[in-house]
Amino acid sequence: MSSKPKSSSVRRVINEAIEVLQAFGVPLVSATHRRREMSAMCFLAVAGVTHSADWQSAGNHPGPPLGTRQIIDFINKHFEENISRGSYDDIRRKHLRGAVLSGVVIQSASNPNAAVNDPTRGYGISPEHAQIIRAFGQVGWAGIASKFMEGRTPIIDLTAKLSVTSVPLIMPDGTELKLGPGQHNALQRAVIEQFRPRFAPESYVLYLGDADNRTIVSNHAKLNELGLFIDTSGSLPDIVLLDEKRGWVFFIEAVHSFGPISPQRLMMLEALCTKCELPLVFVTAFLDRNAFRKFAPDIAWETEVWIAQEPDHMIHFNGDRFYGPRRKK
Repeated sequence: MSSKPKSSSVRRVINEAIEVLQAFGVPLVSATHRRREMSAMCFLAVAGVTHSADWQSAGNHPGPPLGTRQIIDFINKHFEENISRGSYDDIRRKHLRGAVLSGVVIQSASNPNAAVNDPTRGYGISPEHAQIIRAFGQVGWAGIASKFMEGRTPIIDLTAKLSVTSVPLIMPDGTELKLGPGQHNALQRAVIEQFRPRFAPESYVLYLGDADNRTIVSNHAKLNELGLFIDTSGSLPDIVLLDEKRGWVFFIEAVHSFGPISPQRLMMLEALCTKCELPLVFVTAFLDRNAFRKFAPDIAWETEVWIAQEPDHMIHFNGDRFYGPRRKK
């Protein structure tokens, strides 16, 4: 996706949006020019800002929060674009993800029960961020934003810490494999590096999907032996671990671009396990609490949540027992 050169007024407000997003720790520095531009325009659409003079009213978008197709319409109307409405999934998965994970943009402000991939899901500016955004352009704004960010861990810092190098994974047969860079893979590496030794020590990695190379680890023989007949249909968990000592199988979703283990997702995963007699543990992993908060309404009961920012702790979604395998019905 590329764009023609823009007028000076449009270019100015896009650059201002990039400045605002970066002040809140949204990772844009290493992004391509087009990715930065799209992220900025999506943010501007959600904020209802079309010109440099509009920042004082940011977040006061008339009507309900914008859906992804409405965001595209807004961008085409105000920012000299001609983006296909069929690109709505890129808005959700790519261009708004940094702002959402950083807490600047809130999902489903008008419909908290909408599924993560629901095309009608709305996006709005976080009220606490909106106050700072409306001050943009004032003398000393950078200091105001910096003070606002005190005590908060910017998503750019966390992902940088997790993404610097590839992490070797030692398989049961001694094979050494590596995951590439990227935020989704960074979270998966955090699962292997931090979650696994704490909550599934000495477990084997039976399956792991890479963001670039869809399947980097797949021990089909062992999976089939356990009754886990996993194919490449797209219904896979991100990571499958086998804890032989306890006889548990972990299904782990690393949430960056896609949703958590929701009731619907849980049903899909359980359908893969009808012939597996071992107890199953379902875990949704997040980079930080901001990411967790965005998806919390969608998480299924009798599953677990793990946050890379606070690796020593787990959140258990049930009231009658502690962390452990989900009971089969």
